[in-house]
Amino acid sequence: MSSEPGRRVVVTGATGHVGTSLVRLLSEDPEVGAVLGLARRLPDWSPPKTDWAAVDLSTERPHPVKEFEGAAAVVHLAWTLRPTHDPAVTWRTNVLGSIRVFQAVAAAGVPTLVHGSSVGAYSPGPKGHTADESWPTHGWPGAAYCREKAYLERVLDTFEREHPEIRVVRMRPAFLVRREPARAPRRTHGVRLRPGAPQPRPDLLPFLPEVRGLRVQVLHPDDAAEAYRLAVHRQVHGAYNLAADPPVDSELLSAMFGARPVRLPRTAARTAVAAAWGLRLLPASPQLFDAVLRLPLMDCTRAHTELGWYPRHTATEVLEEFLLGLRRDEETEAEPESAWWRTAG
Repeated sequence: MSSEPGRRVVVTGATGHVGTSLVRLLSEDPEVGAVLGLARRLPDWSPPKTDWAAVDLSTERPHPVKEFEGAAAVVHLAWTLRPTHDPAVTWRTNVLGSIRVFQAVAAAGVPTLVHGSSVGAYSPGPKGHTADESWPTHGWPGAAYCREKAYLERVLDTFEREHPEIRVVRMRPAFLVRREPARAPRRTHGVRLRPGAPQPRPDLLPFLPEVRGLRVQVLHPDDAAEAYRLAVHRQVHGAYNLAADPPVDSELLSAMFGARPVRLPRTAARTAVAAAWGLRLLPASPQLFDAVLRLPLMDCTRAHTELGWYPRHTATEVLEEFLLGLRRDEETEAEPESAWWRTAG
């Protein structure tokens, strides 16, 4: 681990789920001298050693070279999942904006770039066993999120060849689960709920749908942030899978909910997702649902051995925290803290 005093780290997307956790960790890190958080809107929160700058990567403004100058590392987390009905908008922010970030890193002479990729970059893969970082990253072509993450993997392939002096790390976290603050619209699993509408009661569900292939991994944003912090300091490069155990499937959820699993055909589940998405009740598109059914389960051995990273929260604990939040919102009848299933980024 580097012992360079006063290292300056820049974080894009610093007010997002992982960004917020990472800024907090870096502000408490004695090896970091200063943190600069970049976001579209500046937050009220001001942790130690941290400054903020307003940067909107969706615009054709100049590359953020000035913000990156003198930085020891740039951690690129800026990403938007909306509007899912207009992929041209997300492409402009996520892909073109990311390319501007990469170009600015090179122009400013930043020695380390840590990029927030995702499990969504992977090609369809196994569900019965895990795949390591060598698994192809061509994404699922039907889903905009996967196309964008996979495209940036190819961009970074070229970037690394053209800039061998820059240490590039690609983080590929599983789905992130976190409760959001009460200021956000009331949502549960991405579904809009009217103010005053009753919260879901997991303990009252008689059964859960079981869809073939619906076996995924999740991760707490705090654990993802710790992996990014380690990557800033350790002289590592390449890709790292990040996920918590155990994988989430109908068996695990049925045990948590005390509900009986009932087999639901893929076509019926997809039809329901497509209908909810078409009505703008669900932010996840049916194409992303197709991708989720095909994503591989990730092997995280490399992160364990090279980064020394292990998640503090199990997948079960992450989901229990989520469900506890729903129950507390219902019991207090206060404006709820909404929760999201989030893809990485």
